[in-house]
Amino acid sequence: MSVVISDEILEASQLTPREFRQEIALYLFQTDRLTLGYASKLAELSAKDFRQLLKQRNIPLFSYDVADFELDLKNLRELGRLTHHG
Repeated sequence: MSVVISDEILEASQLTPREFRQEIALYLFQTDRLTLGYASKLAELSAKDFRQLLKQRNIPLFSYDVADFELDLKNLRELGRLTHHG
C-alpha cells in the first residue's frame, strides 16, 4: 500500500518529504505502533541514525511506564529481593 501526501499538506506542514516521513516514524515509534526497525525504515534512516534522532527529541528508546514499574516492584518483593520497611 502506498500513501500519497498532497503537495498542499506537505506545504502546510512546512516540512520536506523526508522530514515528514521522519515525523510520522517518530510518532508511530513513540506510540508503540512501530518497532525501531520499521520506524527506521519509514524514516529512511539507519537504526543508528534513528536512535540518534530519538535522542535529539528526548524520546526514550524503551517505554517504561508506571504499570511496568509497579509490576517490577511486585515481582522483586515476591522474589524476596526487595523488602518493605515500614
